[in-house]
Amino acid sequence: MSAETDTQTFIDSTIKGHDIVLFMKGTPEAPKCGFSSLVVQVLDHLGAEYVGVDVLQDNDLREGIKTYSDWPTIPQLYVKGEFIGGADIVREMFQSGELKTALTEQGVIEA
Repeated sequence: MSAETDTQTFIDSTIKGHDIVLFMKGTPEAPKCGFSSLVVQVLDHLGAEYVGVDVLQDNDLREGIKTYSDWPTIPQLYVKGEFIGGADIVREMFQSGELKTALTEQGVIEA
C-alpha cells in the first residue's frame, strides 16, 4: 500500500470513528494558526467533545485531508462523518446559531 492509501485510510477511519473531528494546525490545547484557534474556541464554547488531528505532524496527512474533502484549506471540521467546512463556514454557522442547532440535532451536544 502506498503512503497515500494509508493516509486516506487513516483519515477515513478517524472521521468514521469519532462524532466530531477537527483536522487542524496544532492541537486543541495549542492551536498553531488563528483559523484553527477560532474553530477550537467555537467547539469549546458549545461544549462539544471532539478529536483534534494535527496536520503539521505529517505532510502526507496535510495534503491528504485536502484531497479527501476536496477542500483546499485547513482547519476542516467533520461531524458524524459529514464535512462541515473550514473556519469561515464554522464561524458563520456559529454566529447564525445554525452550528449549535446542527450539533444538537446530531446528538453530539446538549441543547
